[in-house]
Amino acid sequence: MAWFMCVKGKVASLNALLCVGKRENNHFLRQLYRNTNVSVKTLGRLRTTQVSFINFSKQQCYTAARAMETKDASVEEDSCDTDSTVRTNRGKRKNEETDEAAKQGNRKKHKKSGRQLRPGERYVPPPQKRNPGVSFSQEHFAETSYYFEGGLRKVYPYYFDFTTYCKGRWIGKTLLEVFKSEFRAESMDYYNKAIREGRIKLNETPVDDLNIILKNNDLMRNTVHRHEPPVSGKPLEVLVDDGEVVVVDKPASLPVHPCGRYRHNTVIFILGKEKGLSGLHTVHRLDRLTSGVLLFARTLEVSKKLDAMVRERQLEKEYVCRVEGEFPEGEVVCEEPILVVSFRVGLCRVDPKGKESRTVFQRLSYNGCSSVVRCLPLTGRTHQIRVHLQFLGFPILNDPIYGSSAWGPNRAKGGLVGISDEELLEALIEEHRSKESLHLLDLPDEEVSGKQEPKKECSDGAQEHNDQITAPESSGVACDDNSCELTQEEVKAEGSQELHKSTSAAEIKGEMNGAHKEKDSVSDEASKTAKLNAFVRDNLCGECKIVRPDPVEKDLIMYLHALRYKGPDFEYSTQMPDWAKEDWLQD
Repeated sequence: MAWFMCVKGKVASLNALLCVGKRENNHFLRQLYRNTNVSVKTLGRLRTTQVSFINFSKQQCYTAARAMETKDASVEEDSCDTDSTVRTNRGKRKNEETDEAAKQGNRKKHKKSGRQLRPGERYVPPPQKRNPGVSFSQEHFAETSYYFEGGLRKVYPYYFDFTTYCKGRWIGKTLLEVFKSEFRAESMDYYNKAIREGRIKLNETPVDDLNIILKNNDLMRNTVHRHEPPVSGKPLEVLVDDGEVVVVDKPASLPVHPCGRYRHNTVIFILGKEKGLSGLHTVHRLDRLTSGVLLFARTLEVSKKLDAMVRERQLEKEYVCRVEGEFPEGEVVCEEPILVVSFRVGLCRVDPKGKESRTVFQRLSYNGCSSVVRCLPLTGRTHQIRVHLQFLGFPILNDPIYGSSAWGPNRAKGGLVGISDEELLEALIEEHRSKESLHLLDLPDEEVSGKQEPKKECSDGAQEHNDQITAPESSGVACDDNSCELTQEEVKAEGSQELHKSTSAAEIKGEMNGAHKEKDSVSDEASKTAKLNAFVRDNLCGECKIVRPDPVEKDLIMYLHALRYKGPDFEYSTQMPDWAKEDWLQD
């Protein structure tokens, strides 16, 4: 009896396993039908042999199903001589197959979007992939052109699209709320007018209501009439171009790459527009007001090689500067750690919590008022030379940040500041606002919002545009002599569906020259105003309504110069600047 009960239990267990196997096979066959498009006939034949399929792998099942399907298709084709219409494996005509493919494509499209859209719900396309290797190209260089006036390099105003994907903190908010909280450089009246003219787009569709709610991956585009500040008209000299590196002597006042209000008035764009050099890799950077040796790599391989030298401290950089007072003779070493106070502004100070830094100084000359000092930075911290000289009590003679009285009566000598970082930043802004020299700080509008009304006074000569809807340039671009000036009729006709047609720069120059000849008897200021009036203004642009004075030379230069850049098997250098001569005296 015991053996009978044992056998009965085993049979019951086998029956249970067989039921589970059949259920799993049925589920698998349904999936097979959906994924491989086999016919119902083939499924029936597979079902009758499913017991033997239990021990097969899925790949084997797929192979067997395909073999059966191919055999059936060949038999069916041979037996259908009277039917001239070619059928597919599932017995569908070609036009039926096309319709089915279209339906499958639609299903895939909705599958990519994640789910079926509800009625009235807005579809957001997936973000486009950016190629980090893409550089600025001729298309970018041709956006506008240069002209020279009064020793300054100037850019004709042009139309430009600022773009950005919706940030996480914006999701669920309306465009109105985002503009009010994040993009305060312009008034809401401006944004309403820009919407009416089609200049603000969401996913390449003009926005007609600021109350639209933002979703993840929304692409925002804002077309603006862009003005760039003038820079020094001194030529950008190429010292070396040997196929591996490009070495230039950067004039003061030029940013290295596009940032803030500067795009065409940068080293990268001037090299592309005037020298035909594009696709360069930045090896190191210089501050906008700093002049001297600037090195670019021609290829990615050379860039990686130079980067490795930088990391291994194989590159030696030498600077000269002119500082206040009589700098001590002999070698002076400063090893104070440097802390960044504001990343957006680039403001730094000496602090025990900062990063390790080391600079070697040596006085070269003293003229009774100021000293020329040789500087060897052995580390590469932001504003390292300027911060260490301030700590030593000898700030650079015309340093707009570290020579400012906002640091206190001793200007942070010995690291003594006495106020918080927030108070320091506010005091620095207030000092330069009172002197009408905020442009020397290169501050973005977000940092000074609430302190002044944007674009209402001429004092802020460096209004930043990156508080517009912005995104990094192609994180990695010759001139066709066109400017992007618009007549009012063209604005109305073209809208902002595309970048507007431009007027020939030669024509504009001719108009300006003609206006100048007719006004020979007027003062320089009146002549300058007449020349600016020769430009066609954009009806929404606040900058077009302002006549800003040109910067003077002292606003375009800081007495800090990159003199030499030396590696294991190369050395690049420039001439000493005029202000570094021993008998130089400040005006």
